[in-house]
Amino acid sequence: MAYRLSKIVTRTGDDGTTGLGDGSRTTKDSPRVRAMGDLDELNSAIGLVLAEDIPPEIRATLAAVQNDLFDLGGEICIPGREALGATHLARIEADVARLNESLPPLREFVLPGGSRAAAGAHLARTIGRRAERALVELHHVEPVSAASLMYLNRVSDLLFVAARALNRAASVTEPAWRPGANAS
Repeated sequence: MAYRLSKIVTRTGDDGTTGLGDGSRTTKDSPRVRAMGDLDELNSAIGLVLAEDIPPEIRATLAAVQNDLFDLGGEICIPGREALGATHLARIEADVARLNESLPPLREFVLPGGSRAAAGAHLARTIGRRAERALVELHHVEPVSAASLMYLNRVSDLLFVAARALNRAASVTEPAWRPGANAS
């Protein structure tokens, strides 16, 4: 296999532009680059969750999402490319259902937190929502595949359920929102 990155410092971005996968260049503050950056941040946040001691089934699920997010980043990096499809959506929806089936029904809103891994999953979830907004913003100016928009929406659902499952696995009570608790 050939090396993909043999030279790290290229100086080609010193003028505020970056290269896309199709060889074109765009500004570093373009909606496309913003979406790629948010996807990268989401992937890194999931990496932090994976650095924790978590159940193997959640580990495998999140590792698969990381790989999908790299595929999605590649899709966004090459205008017109589609990398995610119906099989990705079916798998992540099945993962959400599988993780959720052993959890008690929610009776109130939960606050982000609990165990360190769950807090990390909640943080990744909020970054995922930002990445989703960036992808929608890009879609307003350039086409983005419907599957990719749906997939990123499902990732946030998965991370919410994963956070709950991680708290349960760690025997940590989910922090509950108590409306008006500090009003007096």
